[in-house]
Amino acid sequence: MRRRLLIFDFDGTLADTFDLFLDIFDEAAAIHGFSPFDRANLNHLRTLDARRILEYHDVPMWKMPLILYTTRTLMERRIHDVRLFARIDHALARLHDEGFVLALLTSNARANVLKVLGPAAASRFAHLECGTSIFGKYPKLKKLLARSGFTAADTLFIGDEIRDAHAAIQAGIAFGAVSWGYSAIGALYNAGARNGSSSRTN
Repeated sequence: MRRRLLIFDFDGTLADTFDLFLDIFDEAAAIHGFSPFDRANLNHLRTLDARRILEYHDVPMWKMPLILYTTRTLMERRIHDVRLFARIDHALARLHDEGFVLALLTSNARANVLKVLGPAAASRFAHLECGTSIFGKYPKLKKLLARSGFTAADTLFIGDEIRDAHAAIQAGIAFGAVSWGYSAIGALYNAGARNGSSSRTN
């Protein structure tokens, strides 16, 4: 069946934010007293899900609301440094013109997303679900489905993190992985991606 609703993650999928994420992680670590990102073990860390990455760096879970506030504030201050990955705008335009309904689900703030997408790319999205909690993508996926009128069988969620794959599977939605994002492609494949190298739309 040709899937008609395509839900995209933002950071690491559409927007190249990884280097900025590392810098912001370290700034937040200095403010809130956990370990800076272990760049020496980056390849290993890219095989872990978000919860295990936080545990690895001794991030206190009870501080997560405050830490997320800090990271979002820091991201907003430097959002002008963020760009879409090469050819993403072209891909979105083509999918839209071919009749796919596009949606976006992200932990990033709506204002940041709109600044990076720009008016033309943003106008191609029928639904924007922003500011999602770090472990809250599953209920937001269900909300997006209900609002869009599509069934899970007609939907593909395209992301770059293990938590994206887990949320999609929990919601009964097919998951397509990109190979250029935060998590290693092998880890995404093991987590339930439909193929091992890129997203797909049918």
